[in-house]
Amino acid sequence: MAKLALKRFLAVAVLVAVAGQAVADDNAKLDKSSAAALKKLVAKTPAAKALSKKAYAVLVFPSILKAGFMVGGQVGSGTLFDSNGKVLGHYRSYAASYGWQAGAQKFGYSLFFMNKGALDYLNTSGGWDVGVGPSIVVVDEGMGKSSTASTMTQDIYAFIFSQSGLMAGAGLQGSKITKTD
Repeated sequence: MAKLALKRFLAVAVLVAVAGQAVADDNAKLDKSSAAALKKLVAKTPAAKALSKKAYAVLVFPSILKAGFMVGGQVGSGTLFDSNGKVLGHYRSYAASYGWQAGAQKFGYSLFFMNKGALDYLNTSGGWDVGVGPSIVVVDEGMGKSSTASTMTQDIYAFIFSQSGLMAGAGLQGSKITKTD
C-alpha cells in the first residue's frame, strides 16, 4: 500500500514538474515574441519610440486572435516589461462583442503605462476592464507619426499593430486583462 502511494505521489510530482516547465517554456517564447513586437513597433512608430523612453512599464500582446459572426471574441497573451526591459509578469487579454461583424483577424497591441498609479491599477484591480479606471488613449497610425511624448499627457497609451485577416476594425473596447502568474 505504501509503495502504491509513493508511486502515485512520484507520478503527480513528475506531472507537476513537467507542467511547470511547459509554462516556463511558453512564457519564455511569449517574452521573446513580445520583446520583438515592441522593438518593431518602437522602430516603426515615432510616438511609440518617444513614449518608450518615458513609460513606467509596457504591456505587449504580440498576437491577439479575433473572430466572430454577429457574436465575436478575442484572446491573447502578453508580457509586461518595466522601463529597463525586465519582465514583470504575464497577462491574458479577453474580449467579447456583439453586433454586425463577420470574419477573423490577428493583431497585436501594446499598452504604455506612463505612471506607477496606472500600473498599480492594472495589478490591483483583479482583472482590468479597459474603459474602467485610468484613462487610455488609442494611438492610431496618423497620431502615432505626429505625436511626441511631450504632447501626450494621459495615463496609458495603446498602439494596435500587425493587423491581418478579414474583419473590420480592431479595438480594445470590452477587453479584460488579467495577470496569469
